[in-house]
Amino acid sequence: MGCLIRRERHEGQWYFSVIDAIAVLTDSADPGNYWEVLKRRLRDEGAREVVTSCHRLKMRAIDGKMRPTAIGTI
Repeated sequence: MGCLIRRERHEGQWYFSVIDAIAVLTDSADPGNYWEVLKRRLRDEGAREVVTSCHRLKMRAIDGKMRPTAIGTI
């Protein structure tokens, strides 16, 4: 995926693909799986929230198709 982090601006707020950020920060071969395992571990450790409130939103993928991805805001 390289250094591409998909983003969208909606109603004055930026939304970023969590999966893309994980790919850049961890250099993981499977960032989607990395995110799922991380969320599960945090819940197992008693975390009430998983890092931040993340939702799924369709964003354009590298192949040009709109695909759902976990998003976060800043």
